[in-house]
This record gives sequence, C-alpha cells and structure tokens, in this order.
Amino acid sequence: MGNERNPAALAKAVTDKIINVGVDGAGPWKGSVQVAEEHLSRHGDPEKAIARVVATHVRLTSSTGFLAGAGGLVTMPVTVPADLSSLWLAQGRLAGSIAHLRGYDVFSEEVRSIVLLSLLGASGAEALSKAGVQIGTKGAMSALNKVPGRVLIEINKKVGFRLITKAGTKGVINLTKLVPLAGGVVGGGVNGVSTRAVGHWAKHHFTE
Repeated sequence: MGNERNPAALAKAVTDKIINVGVDGAGPWKGSVQVAEEHLSRHGDPEKAIARVVATHVRLTSSTGFLAGAGGLVTMPVTVPADLSSLWLAQGRLAGSIAHLRGYDVFSEEVRSIVLLSLLGASGAEALSKAGVQIGTKGAMSALNKVPGRVLIEINKKVGFRLITKAGTKGVINLTKLVPLAGGVVGGGVNGVSTRAVGHWAKHHFTE
C-alpha cells in the first residue's frame, strides 16, 4: 500500500524526511550543523548567530521561488505539496540549528523529536500528552530524557499526523487558494510568520 493511502506510513515518511534531509542535509541542501557553524563563525556569539539564523530562514521561506526550487530538490511523498514540504524542511533545519547553537546534540533521538515538536508550536505539548508524556517545569528535553525509544517513535508519529492534518485543513496551500491573485504574497507572508514561530518554539525548548 502506498504512502498516500497509509496515513501512518505517510506520517513517518514526512518526519523522516524532515530529519534526514532538513536537519542532516543532503546534496546541496546544507544541514543544521553546517548552517549553525557558518552563522557562528560569522557572528561570534551563539545568540547573535541564532537571531541571524531565524532571520535568514524567515526570509528564505517567505520566497515562493525558494520553496518551489527546494521542493524539486528534495521531494516528500506525492501527497504532500512541494512548497509545503520545502517549508517543513527549512523549518526543521532552523530548529536543528538553534539546538546545535545552544549546545544540544542534533543527532540524539530526544533532540530530533523536539526539533519536530517545534514545528507544531503550542500544539506540541498536546502531541506529547497523547503519547503519554507530560512536560513538567523543566521542559520537553527533561521529559524526553526519561522515556524509552519506542515512545520517541510514537511522538514523532504524532507530529507527522498533526503536520499532515494541518496541511489539509488550514495550511499554506489552502490559504493561498482563498486569494488566488495574491497567492504568492499571501503564501510567503504566512510562511515567514510560521517560520518565525518555529524559531520561537525551538528557542523555548532548547534553553541556554
């Protein structure tokens, strides 16, 4: 059965691509560590580098040309629109870069799960709750350090389901259809806002 007919397989394919390509990098697509180190070498201070990484990704994802080009470079499953999949890849890389600049290991499974959760914003806590994990006062990282690997897999699956649901109900693609003549402008604006929000949540999860 193809991914497009199997929601669980599609959810896993989406989150795997965000991590394996968006965060780790592939071909000409730079990964989180490389992007973070480039900004750190340029700006010296990790927090200044984070601010510039966020600004850079907001600018990139606001460009419809970038989204179309990246979509052709690293494609998601056929049921996920190319411009939306490109947005997720960029946002995953952003969250991973922030994690690296704050001293976290982006290759650890716990950090990767939190990178994915950052894409959900405020609803990330709900995804954790549905997987049986409650965030205490010490935050997501402390909570996930105590759970077994199978729970992390379940959390990633919940994130994938939520992203797909969001794309089908109130995502960028549907919103641009409401204003077809200004679709590119509207889409770019929404992408930029959502990317800035991902940066905010990544900084919240990956504390200094």
